[in-house]
Amino acid sequence: MSKPYYVKMEVSKDLVNAVYEAVRVAKQSGKVRKGTNETTKAVERGISKLVVIAEDVEPPEVVAHLPILCEERNAPFIFVPSKQQLGMSLGIDVGSAAATIIDPGEAQHIVEQVVTSIGNLKGAAKKG
Repeated sequence: MSKPYYVKMEVSKDLVNAVYEAVRVAKQSGKVRKGTNETTKAVERGISKLVVIAEDVEPPEVVAHLPILCEERNAPFIFVPSKQQLGMSLGIDVGSAAATIIDPGEAQHIVEQVVTSIGNLKGAAKKG
């Protein structure tokens, strides 16, 4: 299956796993917002430390505005392949199209590593 049009970067399996782990740990020890609406509000308010967007969202227009908004607000964002897996990381029984970490809590070091990796991915995407 090809990636949706709003997905601009290729994310490695290891990085995806780190993102799910960061969301899970931040949910327990920090502050996380789940869902497209709450994520959008957090980015607009400038309080997002890391935005996570699922690739398998139907219809894709639900989250297509998030990468653009994140670019405008300089909020780091990353794509994960599964909204179901993202929902499980958030501790909910349903999938989540998007989530944002407001306060990483004990996941601070994981979030910093992910943000650094995102910077490297964007640099590689611009060169390519």
